[in-house]
Amino acid sequence: MFDGKVVMVTGAAGALGQATTQHFIDRGARLVCLDYSDELLAQAFGDAVSASGSGHIYRAVDLTVRDNCAACCKEILAQVGQVDVLANIAGGFMMGDPVHSTSDETWDFLFNLNTRSIMNMSAGIVPGMIAAASGKIINVAARAATAGAAHMGVYTATKAAVMRLTESMALELRGNGINVNCILPGTIDTPRNRQGMPDADHASWVPTADLAEVIGFLASDAARAVQGAGIAVDGLS
Repeated sequence: MFDGKVVMVTGAAGALGQATTQHFIDRGARLVCLDYSDELLAQAFGDAVSASGSGHIYRAVDLTVRDNCAACCKEILAQVGQVDVLANIAGGFMMGDPVHSTSDETWDFLFNLNTRSIMNMSAGIVPGMIAAASGKIINVAARAATAGAAHMGVYTATKAAVMRLTESMALELRGNGINVNCILPGTIDTPRNRQGMPDADHASWVPTADLAEVIGFLASDAARAVQGAGIAVDGLS
């Protein structure tokens, strides 16, 4: 399905990033896997990081720094020519203080990780998609983006911003043959979430492989008529 396509995944070493990466590898794509340290990439992908011959690329980059992203994208594009799919998986969650006592540090951390990273990578990759008149961009918002929640004000604001960025990019780029959409997961079934919420009903959580399937659909030709959508992926029951 993705034979000959180059797929770039940010946050590739995380639980959802690994599932997304594997989904595309299994379908013939060449992967560019980005995360913020070589150690994380090595832990996630093992010998594949240093192996030659697979064609996949693994790079450490601070997604919150525009110059770092620009340099990384320039290097990657020199090797692969074009990125066909940009999956902006990198992001993070944290509970916080009430809005009135939220620190600048918390605000900056979550907005940099969840929104600035999307803008930085888009700045590096979208011009090439425009030149090729084709491309797919998938962002990760959250079900929590649809309403405020106590002690989650900044997090919900960042994910709502992802939705608005997605809609704006879709309107800006649809005339260039580029589809931009996002997913809105509920609680994702990851080891970290299970550790943090051991008494929750894990059976109702969203498996990472199921999320990767939806991301894969949005990256496929089958989704060519889908633009600016926020797809709820809310669990199994």
